[in-house]
Amino acid sequence: MLAAIATFTSCSEEFLEVDPKGTTLEQNYYRNETDAYSALIATYDLMRKQSGGFENMIAMLNAGSDDFYAGGGNSSDGAGIQSFSNYTINATTIPGSFWSDFYQGIFRANVLLERLPAIPMDDAKKARFAAEAKTLRAYYYFQLVTMFKNIPLYTTNLLPSEYYTKTQANPADVYAQIELDLTEAIPNLPMTIEVTTEAGRIGKGAAQAILGKVYLYQNKMSEAAAILAEVNGTPGGTSQYGYRLLDNYNDLWVVDNKFHSESILEVSHTKSSRAGWGNWGSGSDEGNSLNVMVGPRGYGASGAPDYQAGWSFNPVTVDLATALQGDPRFDATILDMNALVAAGQASYEPGYMNTGYFLKKFMPKLADVSDEPGDAVLNYRQNTYAIRLADTYLMEAEALGGTGARAQALLDAVRERVGLPPVTVSIEAIWRERRLELAGEGHRWHDLVRTGRAATVLAPRGFVAGKNEIWPIPLRELENTAIQQNPLY
Repeated sequence: MLAAIATFTSCSEEFLEVDPKGTTLEQNYYRNETDAYSALIATYDLMRKQSGGFENMIAMLNAGSDDFYAGGGNSSDGAGIQSFSNYTINATTIPGSFWSDFYQGIFRANVLLERLPAIPMDDAKKARFAAEAKTLRAYYYFQLVTMFKNIPLYTTNLLPSEYYTKTQANPADVYAQIELDLTEAIPNLPMTIEVTTEAGRIGKGAAQAILGKVYLYQNKMSEAAAILAEVNGTPGGTSQYGYRLLDNYNDLWVVDNKFHSESILEVSHTKSSRAGWGNWGSGSDEGNSLNVMVGPRGYGASGAPDYQAGWSFNPVTVDLATALQGDPRFDATILDMNALVAAGQASYEPGYMNTGYFLKKFMPKLADVSDEPGDAVLNYRQNTYAIRLADTYLMEAEALGGTGARAQALLDAVRERVGLPPVTVSIEAIWRERRLELAGEGHRWHDLVRTGRAATVLAPRGFVAGKNEIWPIPLRELENTAIQQNPLY
């Protein structure tokens, strides 16, 4: 709950990859720059929620959209993801980690920000560490407010006596704090990140991209367009931060192609965390769980690609497969098991809500199976994108109202990269492009909700307007606290 434990463990790839050293009590930290750095890494750790552990953001958000089902082995395989997919979700079935994990990240950021001023270290480094901590705190609060809306807000960690009396904040106040953290952080973040030594750290462009998204979600369109223009630069060109669309869309999903020019905010995973069933999903595991989750059950190949069997979560809906038919992004996005089976090239065991279509962007491959200690299926190393440049192009185009030469150029650049001709820019064209370009990356559900389309598009799933735009607060957060459940739950 709010009483997150301040223990510090290793994080992931490149700058974020360190040898596990167990846990250290909070009072023994913050003596020097090394301690501050370890605490900063620990604050980054919660980014793994994007695609780490069974209760990860991408699989969950995909399941609640019109583009995917929960899937898995049967209708009871993961009460949280199943109940979100069919909109029977309630305070008991909602996985508590979607609340507590992000508050753990906020707790760590608060501690670091409190202790940094007294740590003897270079002032410029201290300012950068503080800026990164504020950006992460803002990002974690943004995740919480967009999922649950009515959440407690604090920037100084609570005393034990305060845990049970803290009330929820006005969502506008949460957004105001998010904006404050980001605007204070941006001037102290570097323009570019040295990939060989600092990959995974947040720079100025990443913080601006988060701020642009925060503005967009509040319908502050002029502010969103202005800040995203700084991130994006000339459509199709290289921005001031070195961001540029990859020439080949398929290269986005090459496992070892990490921290490239299109990646703005990337979540790190590694095969080296030695994760096993005992610590899976605990925060100390650093593998990509999405990989094994989306693979077909019982996969076998005879001339087909060397994929690994998985758990058949997030099967693609026929509607999305149809929408992508004829689009150059189909083959990078969807594994068509129907075609492989018909050709005698592969076999599999159909799972729950099977359509024969699987999410190929994160398909587990034989070549990516970990050869290090731990359970191999829990230690895939593929990174995932929280924000990439095509996303910010389309967000800016939307913030511009879907009209004008720049909005047209932004939309054209996304389509040109995959060899598609221009279409006249409009809000509807931008929404359609977001669906196809970002399919399976966890954006669709929020896009439907924030644009007011969810009640119509998701009605066949059981979505109730005025209720399911936000998630129920987990039951344990309500017990003996001042926190009130969200409406209609």
